[in-house]
Amino acid sequence: MREDGAHALDQDEGVGAVNTPLYQLKAEFFKTLGHPARIRVLELLSEREHAVGEMLPEVGIEPAHLSQQLAVLRRANLVRTRKEGSTVHYSLTSPHVAELLRVARTILSGVLAGQAVLLADLRAPQEETGPS
Repeated sequence: MREDGAHALDQDEGVGAVNTPLYQLKAEFFKTLGHPARIRVLELLSEREHAVGEMLPEVGIEPAHLSQQLAVLRRANLVRTRKEGSTVHYSLTSPHVAELLRVARTILSGVLAGQAVLLADLRAPQEETGPS
């Protein structure tokens, strides 16, 4: 993938791949992240490897739904699996995913802080500017 915004290789097409603009690949990447359960899974995996059973109570969705969300993350190559007996363990494919989540938190903290200041300004009693 090229960082200059020029066309990049579409990984899903394999040999004879179609050139896709980088901005489009980025949009698809962010669509993959666009589900609360997938974000929660990635947050958990940012801490350490987890078995599916460990994630269920933390993510708070039905097992079949969690399985679907994990499949989306696997297809996007954001997570990988390791099988130990009948237990499937998941981990991040790159520490950059955890870094991205940290950056998102920092951005959101700044946005929310700005909104809190605005809200405080709106709630402050207005000074009278006209004659009494």
